[in-house]
Amino acid sequence: MNKISNFFSRIGLDWFLGAIILMVVLAYYFPSFGIMQEPFSLEELANYGVSGIFFFYGLKLSIDKLKKGLANWKMHLVIQLTTFVLFPLIALLVKPLFKGADTENLWLGIFYLAALPSTVSSSVVMVSMANGNVPSAIFNASISSLIGLFMTPLWVGIFVAADTGGFDTQSIVIKLCLQVLLPLVIGLLLNKRLGWLADKHKTALKNFDQSIILVIIYTSFCKSFALNLFRHLSFIELILLMAGLLGLFFAVIIITRFIAKLLGFDMADTITVMFCGSKKSLVHGTVMSKVLFTQSIIIGIILLPLMVYHALQLIAASIMAQKFAKAQQ
Repeated sequence: MNKISNFFSRIGLDWFLGAIILMVVLAYYFPSFGIMQEPFSLEELANYGVSGIFFFYGLKLSIDKLKKGLANWKMHLVIQLTTFVLFPLIALLVKPLFKGADTENLWLGIFYLAALPSTVSSSVVMVSMANGNVPSAIFNASISSLIGLFMTPLWVGIFVAADTGGFDTQSIVIKLCLQVLLPLVIGLLLNKRLGWLADKHKTALKNFDQSIILVIIYTSFCKSFALNLFRHLSFIELILLMAGLLGLFFAVIIITRFIAKLLGFDMADTITVMFCGSKKSLVHGTVMSKVLFTQSIIIGIILLPLMVYHALQLIAASIMAQKFAKAQQ
C-alpha cells in the first residue's frame, strides 16, 4: 500500500484530486455557503488568496536561472507555440461540434483550458521520470507561467468574452495588474533577498496554493449549482467530454513528437517537448478564472473541462513516462 501511495503521490494523484471531487460534491449539496456575502465571504477570501499565490510564485522565481535557460531557444519556441497557439487552434477547429447553448458552454471551458499555460511541478516530474531534459523542463514551465499572464487573457478576450457576457476589458486589465502582476513583480524583486524562504517552505506554500484552489472550485461550482446550470449535462456527455479531452492530449503528444523529429531533437529534448507542451495548469486555470470571469455565472462549467483534463493528463503522462524510462534502460 505504501508503494502505491508513493507512486500516486509522485505523479500528483494525491489527496488533492480527491479534495477537488469533494468540493464539487459539497457545492452540490451546500451551495449557499459558497455564494453568501455575510457575515463572511469565501469569494473575497479567494480573491486575496489569488494575490498571495502570485506573490509567492514570484518569490520562488530566479531571474538569473531563467536567463541561463535561454540557450536551447529552438526547443523552448516549440513548447511555447504548442502551449499558446497549437492548443487554441485545435479547440477552435472542434467548435462546430458543440451546437446549442448547453454544449457551447462546455466548448468555452475547453477553449479556456487550451489558452492556459503549462504546469510547473508535474511537467518537471514527468520529464524526470521519462529521463528527459529536466533543466529545460523547469525553464519552460516557469516561462510558460509568465507568458500565460498575458496570452490567456488575450485569447479569452478575443474568443470567450463575447459568449460569456461578463468581460469588462478595462476593469479586467486593472484587476489583472493589481491582483496578479503587482504581487508577482513584488515577489520577483524580493527573490534575491527572500527567495530562500520560499525554497525552505515549499510544502507549506504548496498547501496554501491548493487550499485557495479548493476554495475557488467550491465557490465557482456553488454558483453553477445554485442556478442549476448542469441540468442539461448528461452522463453520456460527460463521458464524451473525457474521451475528447484525452484525444486532445494525445493529438498534441503526436504532433509535438513529429515536430521534434522533424527538427532533429534528441530523445531527451523530444520527451521534454512532448510532456511540457501537452500539460495545462490547474493552478493557473482556477486562479485566473477568479480574475477573468468574476461576473460570469457559468464559471463552474468553464472549469469542468480543466479539472477533467488535469486528472487525465496526470494518468496518461505517468504511464507514458514509465514506458519511456523502460525503453531507455
